[in-house]
Amino acid sequence: MNTETVYEPNIVALCCMHCAYAAADLAGSSRFGYPPSLKIVAMPCTGRTDMGHLLKTFEDGADGILVAG
Repeated sequence: MNTETVYEPNIVALCCMHCAYAAADLAGSSRFGYPPSLKIVAMPCTGRTDMGHLLKTFEDGADGILVAG
């Protein structure tokens, strides 16, 4: 019996509300799936993301961050 567990990293996607989040929303309404370990966060503009946002995301347990604009 194989008792190995598969590591699934926690990824946070910081998405621009006007473009990348709209694409993620369209993917969801089209019933395309993505892993439950991916958390999508809508932001007013990814251009205003600063280092504090990124560090706080890692402190809260994220293994990786995707900034999509």
